[in-house]
Amino acid sequence: MIRHVTLFRWNSSATPETEQQFAAELAELRPRLQGNRALLAGPDAGLIEGNYDFAVVADFDDADSYLGYRNHPEHQDIIRRLSGPMTSERHSVQFEI
Repeated sequence: MIRHVTLFRWNSSATPETEQQFAAELAELRPRLQGNRALLAGPDAGLIEGNYDFAVVADFDDADSYLGYRNHPEHQDIIRRLSGPMTSERHSVQFEI
């Protein structure tokens, strides 16, 4: 299995509404992703100062399933409309579990 983790730091254009919409649209996309076992997305809980603002964690059967998600047209649209414009910093990693 492949676990994908992405951390976001938002710029000043981010609002709680756009953040919620981003999480909701990722959740709506999940049933259409082949080989996706789990997809969780949400804002930082605010427990430690300096954390990133938002995280996405998703598990896939294999690398091909992850790449299918990464390249999925609906996912690319979500990035273009929502996360892209409000992101000041983004880091991701994929690893085998």
